[in-house]
Amino acid sequence: MRKKQTRRLDTSGEGIVAAAALLASGGLVALPTETVYGLGADATDGAAVAGIYEAKGRPSFNPLIAHVPDLASAERLALFDPISVRLANAFWPGPLTLVLPRRPDCPVSELATAGLDTLAIRVPDHPVARRLLEAVGRPVAAPSANRSGHVSPTTADHVLVDLDGRIDAVVDGGPTRVGVESTIVAVTDGVARILRPGGIARAAIEAVVGAPVADGPASDDVAPLAPGMLTSHYAPAARVRLDAAEILPGEALLAFGPVPPPGAERAVAVMNLSPAGDLVEAAANLFGMLRALDGAGTASLAVAPIPAEGLGEAIRDRLARAAAPRGDGASGA
Repeated sequence: MRKKQTRRLDTSGEGIVAAAALLASGGLVALPTETVYGLGADATDGAAVAGIYEAKGRPSFNPLIAHVPDLASAERLALFDPISVRLANAFWPGPLTLVLPRRPDCPVSELATAGLDTLAIRVPDHPVARRLLEAVGRPVAAPSANRSGHVSPTTADHVLVDLDGRIDAVVDGGPTRVGVESTIVAVTDGVARILRPGGIARAAIEAVVGAPVADGPASDDVAPLAPGMLTSHYAPAARVRLDAAEILPGEALLAFGPVPPPGAERAVAVMNLSPAGDLVEAAANLFGMLRALDGAGTASLAVAPIPAEGLGEAIRDRLARAAAPRGDGASGA
């Protein structure tokens, strides 16, 4: 692809206006959300959406999330039933993506939906993202702003490591707050299913739905219904070893909690997701620490055991995909 001059824009009014103008003209702009940085393009412009796939090296069958500033905008694109309305009212703006039947007149490019008759849609809870979406005035497709299969970015610097020269601009809104992607819930025929755990815990979803929520397929490498369902993704260059009971010589260690695994003193580099064992802190630190340890030059990265409750479910999901046999993949914000 032709090399671009990637601009770093601030969050002033001038920065937002410049970013909105780039998006409206078919450009690619990385923007902060509360989860991770997304790589934005006009979701109604097929050529702009194709630019996302090219910049990321992303499989075209993997659908993208359309970001909008409010529920009213979402209702112009997709069909909401009582369950999806309750979920939207409870968690929007916030780290929830709903996969819903698209309206017959939905203007979102079929390339962004991978030809499906459903649409993945979200209202982000980040003031910069909301201001930019309002300024653009159209849905913005925004998967995570990284090369396909790489670790998701939680700062503008992370974006530039992967995409400098491949996109038009990044809006620097500082570090993201949540640090893992949105929870994705499909609602079809009155039934809710969790397709990807994320920034909202299962228990909170079930409290709103009023019943246990089943899972969709854990992975789909042929025709995924939503982002984040490819088996291998979020992958550092180093091999990832999960639930490490002991650290082997030459490994880097991603620790969790106050007590490191035996052999931690042998690790070539150590970072702790949360010394206090706080899963919210761990989620916020996950991708940044994976990137930092991957830069230590070791061939193997050992990960301490992490509990599966609450946000631990999303953390373990991302780590399991990072540890899977490698293939092409990509995440969504």
